[in-house]
Amino acid sequence: MSATMPRPPRSAYDQAQGLAFFPRTLDKIRLHAAGELPPDFHANLGQGADARLCRFLRIDYDKLRARTLAGGTDEEILEWCFENGRRLSDEDRLIYSKFSAKLGWRDEDIGATQRLEKFKADAGIANRDDIQTIFDFYEVDEGRKA
Repeated sequence: MSATMPRPPRSAYDQAQGLAFFPRTLDKIRLHAAGELPPDFHANLGQGADARLCRFLRIDYDKLRARTLAGGTDEEILEWCFENGRRLSDEDRLIYSKFSAKLGWRDEDIGATQRLEKFKADAGIANRDDIQTIFDFYEVDEGRKA
């Protein structure tokens, strides 16, 4: 276990080869293994957006975890995903990244807007109209944005 204080993972907006959220997923894996991931993230590792990303890449989360912990850059691990899951086109990466970055904005039909509103209420910031997506919420909740 590391003596370093827990810290939130990288921004969901960060990208590897144009694919948003991928660096955040890898960062959560690395931080958890090092004992540096805040405890409130532990129960959902490999679920939610991490699971959605793995399904999109057609990669098993446990295999992605093992590959990540074996070492390498985000780009090297993404290339491994392409070789062991499916290769994404530039358009695939664009569509996934834009969809993910807007999750929660007018997504009542899939429940994302309701989840975002609950996250905001639970954090005591329900009145923040500037937080319109789940990625925006992460930025504020994790201290990258006021």
